[in-house]
Amino acid sequence: MKTIQMTIDEPLLYKVDLAIRNLETSRSAFIREALKLALQKYEIRKMEERHAKGYAKYPVEKGEFDIWQDEQVWGAE
Repeated sequence: MKTIQMTIDEPLLYKVDLAIRNLETSRSAFIREALKLALQKYEIRKMEERHAKGYAKYPVEKGEFDIWQDEQVWGAE
């Protein structure tokens, strides 16, 4: 692990400190978890952008997924 220094505004630090007391964790552990979640969100956003670009470049054609219509389950009938 590497030690880093960061700047954080006091109102945000206050909220972090409240959270860590309730979670019974440390600032470092809390911030590590927050960074992991932020990176996951970033990766999801990148995948969604690639997905959208793919559909923009190769749009769904009429009837392309009709074969699956009978396979869908929409609940009890």
